[in-house]
Amino acid sequence: MTISAPAPRAGHPFHMHDAIYAQPGALRLVGRGNEAALAGAVAALSKAAHVVLAGTGSSWHAALVGAFLFAQRGRLGGRVRATFAGELVDYGPAPDATTALVAITHRGMPSAAGTIAAGRAAGAACIAVTAKGASPIAADHVLRTVDREASETHTVSYTSALGLLAMLAAAVGGDDTFGRAVDAVPDQIALLLGQESWEELAARFGDRRQYWFVGGGPNHATALEGALKLTEAACLPAIGVDAEQFLHGPWAAVERDDLVVIVAPPGAARGRCLAAARVARSAGARILALCAEGDREIGALASETIALPDVDEALSPIAAVVPLQLLAYHIALARGRNPDGRPLPTS
Repeated sequence: MTISAPAPRAGHPFHMHDAIYAQPGALRLVGRGNEAALAGAVAALSKAAHVVLAGTGSSWHAALVGAFLFAQRGRLGGRVRATFAGELVDYGPAPDATTALVAITHRGMPSAAGTIAAGRAAGAACIAVTAKGASPIAADHVLRTVDREASETHTVSYTSALGLLAMLAAAVGGDDTFGRAVDAVPDQIALLLGQESWEELAARFGDRRQYWFVGGGPNHATALEGALKLTEAACLPAIGVDAEQFLHGPWAAVERDDLVVIVAPPGAARGRCLAAARVARSAGARILALCAEGDREIGALASETIALPDVDEALSPIAAVVPLQLLAYHIALARGRNPDGRPLPTS
């Protein structure tokens, strides 16, 4: 099946803008049509001795969040790990018949197809999380997110993949309370989308020398994804780093004309994020903090705060990434960039 790409846009709203605002609706509907694949995937994950999640780029970040969800809310513990799709094929360890392999890819990239092919050859149960209309993947269970995005700077496909992974974790863990929390996320994101003046934030922070995105626990992945979105959309240098790693060296390179984005919802990693905010403040950098509305300690250090909805820490990556997508989009506009990005060369 060949899908015609929508025509490129030369001005706001770009395709990325539409995709960001489509996320509440997409998350509400992502389980629809996936019922049989979800049931099959739950059965495969529940009986697997090892669970491996693999992806590249944003899909790698989704794999990191998925591993956290499966280990914590899916109660699979140490059976779960995440890895780069290409490295799994090239370096292993090779999956076997006791493994459930979850490949995440928006486009159906060759690395994901190769991962699935290697898994099937070894007798592993293979699960794919991919877009509608993506290149075919011969997995045992195929979960579809959304139509392939017109923007190369993927947003709704990322959060939709996280939504499906959260549904799997709730079902594998038999946690109805967490399942209801997953169902509530779309409404919370809808409220978040209208919370700030994103153009004003972009005007304030769009001229920084360097951008740092710092988060811990499941939001290490959010920091990585926030940095990637800014680089893709606005072609700016951005680094995503775990809060503990930030404190062990990288913070020394922070300068006064940098922006440090701290992703610090309530949870075990918040204390390390607070420490990261303190050293960034000591370096004189501006701080944009994503935290709970009543977090006075982090708020006192920040130049600007964005209040995150009150969600389970395991679901916070779905909510916390949305302001970072909007920040990247509006900084791109402020700097005269096309936030829809550039496609990879084909040769």
